[in-house]
Amino acid sequence: MDLNALVSPLVDKASAILDAAVPRFLAGHRADSAVSKKGNDFATEIDLAIERQVVSALVATTGIGVHGEEYGGTDVGSPWVWVLDPVDGTFNYAAGSPMAAILLALLHDGDPVAGLTWLPFINERYTAVAGGPLIKNGEPQPALDATELADSLVAVGTFSADSRGRFPGRYRLAVLENLSRVSSRLRMHGSTGIDLVYVADGILGAAVSFGGHVWDHAAGVAQVRSAGGVVTDLAGKPWTPASRSVLAAAPGAHGEVLEILRGVGDPEDY
Repeated sequence: MDLNALVSPLVDKASAILDAAVPRFLAGHRADSAVSKKGNDFATEIDLAIERQVVSALVATTGIGVHGEEYGGTDVGSPWVWVLDPVDGTFNYAAGSPMAAILLALLHDGDPVAGLTWLPFINERYTAVAGGPLIKNGEPQPALDATELADSLVAVGTFSADSRGRFPGRYRLAVLENLSRVSSRLRMHGSTGIDLVYVADGILGAAVSFGGHVWDHAAGVAQVRSAGGVVTDLAGKPWTPASRSVLAAAPGAHGEVLEILRGVGDPEDY
């Protein structure tokens, strides 16, 4: 089976579907909270409306089921499944920041074979199919070169120093502290999907995500891999839909970040 020949037409169809959702995305900027979620997280009515719109169109057009952030759906372990985050960076979106995106990935037997990231407020569209290259606004981008961490922007996820869980806040602070000793150019964008696609585009040298949601990661994983980058979890194991963290980076920088993480120690120690 020629995977690229099979997947590329699906990405074209999905691109048109995401384009059709952009007007609703733009119109809902600074949308009020509509549905409470775990902790102090929330979804706006726009999240829900875009997910309904995109899921319906994808199923009708491609015949492939969808697993969405808000409504769930088809199991991510299915032979073929779309994975959708209708608004990544919801707090940014509701506050009026342009750092928000629509994320869509296509998984084949758990492997992200395509990723689409739409940044409507800055008019950028990224797509990638397994094997590359990364496509930005219709133009192929060069493969990633080996990069040194000291010369790179590095993105990290948002958190509270007092948070507990799998990666306690004190552990995350230790990661930031030790990263800063090598790269003084740490960035916190508030959107995991944007962090990952910016690694793929060579804007960031590396991105660290302490989260474990497949809809935040799958599109970016496909894009970073297609661009020639490296994606693992924070322990250095290959990323899968069940991974509870992500380290995505250009060649060279990935190994440097992984060495720093190992020096920080186990999250359980914090």
